[in-house]
This record gives sequence, structure tokens and C-alpha cells, in this order.
Amino acid sequence: MPSDGSWEAELAGYLNELSATQDELLAVLKRKLGLLATADREGLLAVGELEQALSARLQDCYQKRCAMLERAQQQGLPADSLKSLAGSLPREQRRQLEPRVAEAAGKSRLLQHQSLTNWVVTQRSLLHLSHLLEIIATGGKLRPTYGNEESDSTGGALLDRAV
Repeated sequence: MPSDGSWEAELAGYLNELSATQDELLAVLKRKLGLLATADREGLLAVGELEQALSARLQDCYQKRCAMLERAQQQGLPADSLKSLAGSLPREQRRQLEPRVAEAAGKSRLLQHQSLTNWVVTQRSLLHLSHLLEIIATGGKLRPTYGNEESDSTGGALLDRAV
């Protein structure tokens, strides 16, 4: 089980791995936003593979964090977060690790924000496509969803003569 000195090394190693993964994922998500904006299907497929690989790396980081906090709890150290674990280390070690833990937390918030941005762009694109399909299907004439009126054309403006 790690002593105080090896806790610092383990936390530092973990934070290096996490930070590198977060940086790569931020770059991929920013790239994905550009691909979404240009509807680059091939690019999105390639980015999707990168995203999955980075997601697996983040999952591995999560498992390492859980194992580290479990060992800390067994040693009687704070185990509710890496911030509290780093805060329990001697002053010099704490002074080096706490800013890095805060930086990782900030990157996590940036990842959440970028993921939400990409989700919103995707949803807006789907809504736009849905409206286009509705215009094509109805020939641009909006009809009530419910009613007794029978439709006199079923092909839309691209197939039937506009009335």
C-alpha cells in the first residue's frame, strides 16, 4: 500500500494520464463540432472511432480513480474525492497536486460543455432536416394534424402538381 510519498507519485501519474486524455478528447470534440457544421459524414465516422477510444481511456481512468480511493479508505485517508485525498498529503506534496486536481476538474467541465454544444448542434440539425422533410411531404402547405379533411394529394410537391 502506498506511503505518503508514493501517493504523490500515484496521484501525479494518474493526473498526467487523465490530463492527456482530457486534452485529446477536447481536441476531438472541437474537431467534431466543425465536422457537424459542415456535415462531413466520413470525417464524423473517423472522429467517432477516436471518441470511442478516448471514452475507453476515460473509463480506465475512472476505474483507476475508484481503486485509488478504495485503497486510500483502507488506509484511513479521505476517500470521497481526489481533491480531499491530495489535501490530506503533507504540505509540499499537497501544494504540487491540488492545482493539478483543480485543473482536471476544470477540463471535465469544459468536456461537459463541449459535449453539450455538440449535442445541441446535432439536435438543431435534426430539427432542421425534419422541417425540410415536412415541407417536401406537404408541398409547403401546412395542414392540421387531426381533422376530417381528406388529402387530395399524397405525393407532395415533388410528385404532384401544386394546387
